[in-house]
Amino acid sequence: MGFGIYIHIPFCKQKCFYCDFASTAKKVDETLYEQYINALCQEITMYQALFPDICIDTIYFGGGTPSILPPNLIIRALNTVKANFALNSDIEITLEANPGTVDEQKLQYLYQNGINRLSFGVQAVQDNLLQKIGRIHTIKEAEMAIEMAQKIGFKNISVDLMYGLPGQTLEMLKESVSWAVNKNIQHISIYGLQIEENTVFGRLYDQGKLILPSEDESEMMYDYLTEQLPKYNYNRYEISNFAKIGYESRHNLAYWQDKFYLGLGAGAHGYYNQKRVQNPFDIDEYIKKCNQKILPFINEEIVDEKAHIEEFCFLGLRMAKGIDKEIFKQKFNTDIENLYGEILPNLEKDGLIINTQKYIYLTSKGMKFGNQVFSEFLLD
Repeated sequence: MGFGIYIHIPFCKQKCFYCDFASTAKKVDETLYEQYINALCQEITMYQALFPDICIDTIYFGGGTPSILPPNLIIRALNTVKANFALNSDIEITLEANPGTVDEQKLQYLYQNGINRLSFGVQAVQDNLLQKIGRIHTIKEAEMAIEMAQKIGFKNISVDLMYGLPGQTLEMLKESVSWAVNKNIQHISIYGLQIEENTVFGRLYDQGKLILPSEDESEMMYDYLTEQLPKYNYNRYEISNFAKIGYESRHNLAYWQDKFYLGLGAGAHGYYNQKRVQNPFDIDEYIKKCNQKILPFINEEIVDEKAHIEEFCFLGLRMAKGIDKEIFKQKFNTDIENLYGEILPNLEKDGLIINTQKYIYLTSKGMKFGNQVFSEFLLD
């Protein structure tokens, strides 16, 4: 059985002003990094006892900022996975990286030891805008990081871009897109700014001090991205993700295809055996539990059939190819029309979905109003 593994690295140099992910920017003694990786390796061996026969298809180091760690610690975690599980022969191993935390020596070491995909958080190409959103890197550092990675031999590189940022204009976004496509990268993720509680931007927004583009301006940015990127041969394979053919993120596709994965590290989520588990975000608590050889998750939720059907539809519709009707029938022993027979024609009439013999997928209009469509797949 193929599984993915997500490994969470919760450390950052500075918390981005929009970020509410499980991460800390507190200055820590670097011995904590080693203690954390030791605990992570212990968690890996405990999962091996639980799943001795699985094969790993993808590994994804996310954060936080995984590239903040000394590279030997990242590879120690990777080697522990390799020592405990069978790996797919063409396994995809991704590391998220902030351009301000890498150099040629670090990238070389990671490449030589098995990391074969990099995801750089760039977000924008204007230094003043990067400062305004709390990024620690400059656009020059982003350019250098990508060029170094390509020179070393990385052939699968992704870049994140954001739109709807304070002070951002459509022209600035066009500059970011032009910059990215001229870097000969394989994958681009786009994210609209979301204002989250307990973030710098959340507090500024509540105080009326955050000046954002208007809804119309943000919609123009979204339309530009979704119309322009395919013209540069970045095919939209998921609502927020564009890739050249063959370079889709296999790890993320596994999430959207309802496949099982282990979530390792403080704050990580996992999904297996029809249940979702979540580890504690408190780093000390996480390390303590792992050192006691106790699987560290603090929340365990059984995904009943109703929730499973709903999630299968939400996640499937995120992909450009949509919901595979045959797989739906295999999983739930019924045709999707038996459950949503009244809803599907209305969504089709409104131009939000296309319902073919094999697939149900969102139109471009449906992708823009995805949450509206997803809500229709909630079962009473």
